[in-house]
Amino acid sequence: MSSKDQVHPRAQKDRLVIDKLLQGEPNDYNLLELARMTIRYRDFPGAREIQTDLETVMNKWQLTEEQLYQKTRAIYAVNNPYSDRFKSNQKQDWT
Repeated sequence: MSSKDQVHPRAQKDRLVIDKLLQGEPNDYNLLELARMTIRYRDFPGAREIQTDLETVMNKWQLTEEQLYQKTRAIYAVNNPYSDRFKSNQKQDWT
């Protein structure tokens, strides 16, 4: 860890999501989670292990970042997979 590296305030909770992605398959929900995490940690000065794991998931699923975003835009064009989370009182966290 570089002296300028920061600890992301969501890193501990995000680690749980990323661990599931590392074990999971590229379904709609997981693609959206991968995109959300990729956006959150892009250019973040720290969280190197998380950034590496996100790259690992993309490589495992044979996706570039642009392909990931194309797929997630297509998912949202048809429906909103996160909408069920609101019905069950789970928060959607894009911070």
